[in-house]
Amino acid sequence: MDEAEAGRAGPAGRAGRPGRRIPHVPGFAPWPEGSPTPKERGKALRERVPRSAHAEAALGAGRPDALTAVEESNAGRLPELTPIRVGRMAANPFAFLRGSAGLMAYDLSGTPVTGIGAQICGDAHAGNYGLYGDPLGNLVMDINDFDETVHGPWEWDLKRLATSLVLAGRVAGADEDTCRKAAQDTAGAYRRTARLLAKMPVLDAWNAIADEELVSHTDARDLIGTLQRVSEKARRNTSARFAAKATESLPDGGRGFTDAPPVLRRVSDAEAAAVASALPDYLRTLPPDRLPLLGRYAVHDVAIRVVGTGSVGLRSYVVLLLDHLGEPLVLQVKEARPSVLLPHVEKSGFGTHQERRGGHEGQRVVLGQQRMQVVSDLLLGWATVDGHPFQVRQFRNRKGSVDPAALAPDQLDDYGRMTGALLARAHTHSVDPRLIAGYCGKNEVLDDAIAAFAVAYADRTEADHAELATAVRNGRIAAEPGV
Repeated sequence: MDEAEAGRAGPAGRAGRPGRRIPHVPGFAPWPEGSPTPKERGKALRERVPRSAHAEAALGAGRPDALTAVEESNAGRLPELTPIRVGRMAANPFAFLRGSAGLMAYDLSGTPVTGIGAQICGDAHAGNYGLYGDPLGNLVMDINDFDETVHGPWEWDLKRLATSLVLAGRVAGADEDTCRKAAQDTAGAYRRTARLLAKMPVLDAWNAIADEELVSHTDARDLIGTLQRVSEKARRNTSARFAAKATESLPDGGRGFTDAPPVLRRVSDAEAAAVASALPDYLRTLPPDRLPLLGRYAVHDVAIRVVGTGSVGLRSYVVLLLDHLGEPLVLQVKEARPSVLLPHVEKSGFGTHQERRGGHEGQRVVLGQQRMQVVSDLLLGWATVDGHPFQVRQFRNRKGSVDPAALAPDQLDDYGRMTGALLARAHTHSVDPRLIAGYCGKNEVLDDAIAAFAVAYADRTEADHAELATAVRNGRIAAEPGV
């Protein structure tokens, strides 16, 4: 009997030799003595929640209208920046979806869920995937926004992603069949990737779907040219390039940020000092081996910079560091608020999770990111500034992204398959892929249901966007378009 056969023989080990029965060690899997496998448990869930049930997109009673939802989500943000956020959301229905994760979570809380919990992104729309640099300078592709991450139902991320592909396609002028096919292919790639990972050795599955394998795995060859252009741009998108454009030499020989309102503005000495004084606590959230690296930089300046649609109005600082040669490294210190999904995942039966109650919101974002990505930012950490929680990371770490609303129709399904595969890989860091694969199955029942949901919810989002656009035109809410 070879080693593989011995492993299949179970606890008794090799023939003729009794196996050593070690008591179950907490944190490790026990011997499966006759209990259902994860795949069997996943498959059994279909009886309680048929896969076809995920087509349901009915809205619950008491749902806030679009204007109310936007105004409520603006609460606590910097008031001078909220018109920029509203202007971006009013641009088109896909942009509205990007800024309304809380409203969609409200709606999803009334839809069927299997009860399988995973670390979810919470805002897994198609614009939140992209390229970034790993510690060795290589480019990887993955989910890249975790502001809303929580422990919750894996279906919510998949439905938000599929819906965003339908809306992006409509904005780009694709026909309805193409948009539905993109949503269906997104779910299909998720399902097939979960099945693939379930069949792989655990370590191989954990690190699977690297960037160089992604195009062939998802048959996304129509995207090759677009990805090459994005990669070339991403390699140039560095702290040094940003600092060269956004800073100026000062009389004392240092450098400082240049005002470029409303996107970039300098802050008062007191505010800059408050951010700088929070950085020693940030250092304590990093692995000790990172400290000598940052210890060779000096802090020179702090400014506020407007960030993406969903985060506009949150306090987001850029911190200029310079080494002994004057070469820059820029950190982003971004405010972290409680996830807008939190009350809705609890309504859906996911109890209070230790990372979501009473903890540091910046830590929640960082740990959620590290749980979902294959490789994360070398300098990812958190801090507290004037009593507010923040996440800290490198700014412009060779980031690049595809604008899904600008894709050609024949590229939309390719992009859906790529992002669907990445989402499955991210979820299976926190839940056994055999469990999800067992539920999803071999056929396209789930794919069709997710596509039906995505089309129906895209229609709902278009109606919400129209309400907001009307409110902007009538002056009921201030908007600053084109920023």
